[in-house]
Amino acid sequence: MHPSDTIPVRQQLAGGVRAVIAPVIVAVIAVCLLAAGLLKLESATRGLSIVQVREAGVPMTLYRPAGDAPAPVVVIAHGFAGSRQMMQAYAITLARNGYLAVTFDFPGHGRNSTPFVADLEDQAARLGVLTDALVPAVSLGLRQAGADGRLALLGHSMAGDVLVRFAESAQVPVAASVLVSPYLSPDTDTAPLRNLLLLYGALEPEMLHGQGRTAIAEATGGEVEAGQTYGDPNDGSARRLALAPGVEHIGVLYAEGALAESLTWLDATFARTGSGYVDRRGAGLALLFLGILCLAWPLSRLLPQVSDHPRGAGLSWRRLLPVAIAPAVLTPLVLWRLPSDFLSIMLGDYLALHFAVYGLLTALGVWVMRPAGSARQGAVSRSAMTVAILAVSVYATLAFAVPTDRFVTALLPGLERMHLVLAIFAGTLVYCLADEWATRGAGAARGGYWLTKLLFLFSLLAAVALNLNALFFLVIIVPAILVLFLIYGLLSGWVYRRTRHPAVAAVANAIAFACAVAVTFPVVAD
Repeated sequence: MHPSDTIPVRQQLAGGVRAVIAPVIVAVIAVCLLAAGLLKLESATRGLSIVQVREAGVPMTLYRPAGDAPAPVVVIAHGFAGSRQMMQAYAITLARNGYLAVTFDFPGHGRNSTPFVADLEDQAARLGVLTDALVPAVSLGLRQAGADGRLALLGHSMAGDVLVRFAESAQVPVAASVLVSPYLSPDTDTAPLRNLLLLYGALEPEMLHGQGRTAIAEATGGEVEAGQTYGDPNDGSARRLALAPGVEHIGVLYAEGALAESLTWLDATFARTGSGYVDRRGAGLALLFLGILCLAWPLSRLLPQVSDHPRGAGLSWRRLLPVAIAPAVLTPLVLWRLPSDFLSIMLGDYLALHFAVYGLLTALGVWVMRPAGSARQGAVSRSAMTVAILAVSVYATLAFAVPTDRFVTALLPGLERMHLVLAIFAGTLVYCLADEWATRGAGAARGGYWLTKLLFLFSLLAAVALNLNALFFLVIIVPAILVLFLIYGLLSGWVYRRTRHPAVAAVANAIAFACAVAVTFPVVAD
């Protein structure tokens, strides 16, 4: 053998070593990120007693500080499509500073199986249902051995109205109210409240900031400047509008500035001085989910190859653009006048329809624009397909859902929501299969996958614009869908490059999206 003949062999060996070593290195780094994130998140509750309670059908979590010194009670309420997990940062911050904190799930949200109202515009019914869950939470906090009889309320978004009305009529005086990005209906009167803090994300619409200024001006009688305290917390007349920098409607729940504002406000109300601890879970969550995402790459390389040829429509930019644009324009128009209340879940049924119609239009476009000969794409192993779909679906769903359910918001469906998961899955599967097929394959437009996701979000915003009253709250979850598209888009790309078949990631992504929609949106009465 000539010496030069050994060069390709050496190159092949080196390439094979790199192919083995690189995934191992990434897997080790991913596990370290996971461990660091979990350690940071779990350490935040050090010294606290955290107890899960269910009374009057309301799931609640009681956060007790270390020691047995008498303490005020702070009852913390989540917003629309939220859960008590979403308010952990506030509960932990306050409990670490000596407060008794109680979080709970409103009806139809989280683990609360009591239905929410089907019509948000029925204000009397909505406030009645929400108050029915708030009362047991207040009672639980005040009857604790360490409670000193003083009470404060803190709530996000939808909780604004109900907390204001509860404070006005509560048998136990509410010493302070902290309303975080609150929804306040036009007839909501905040003037009687004692020590009111209105807290918004600086990136939220100026319209919301203006509502806060108006609410405070009604009590102060003058111009309202953000960051300025009006009145005296000692006599209950204090008012303040605060803007947490760099965050929006959801980010304000985790912003250190917002948490510190709330703590400072309550400390001033109750004349207390705590440790000053503020929950900083943002870094822990980032490490945790980055580790989960990074681990998906080396694990994807263990998947079996499903097809001996990259399958998919293989649409070039010229063919993809009409396929991508048409559903984004037509779907909101098709669904504009159609009823979308066929499931016992608010807005989830519309989203299922939107996914399904969007997917059907995409599939039709692929069929019309498919290149000649695209159907002849090689053999597919059904056994490999089954194994790959099961493996990816389990990882895509549980690896993200379990820590999200623990540290962010409810995301694991109970048996009572499984029928909703299946119904919504029918819509998400149509969309994911059509979209994956349209953007994969030999010769597929580079970057086309991400264009179709941006257009889908555009179509949701267009649907909201056409039917603002019924679909307004979809605006709130658009950023969440964007995050899911980014995460599962990366995952599906790695899976496709290994398996060479769009259906593997499509099924896994459809399950993940169906679970997210079915669990986060509130269940309503049939």
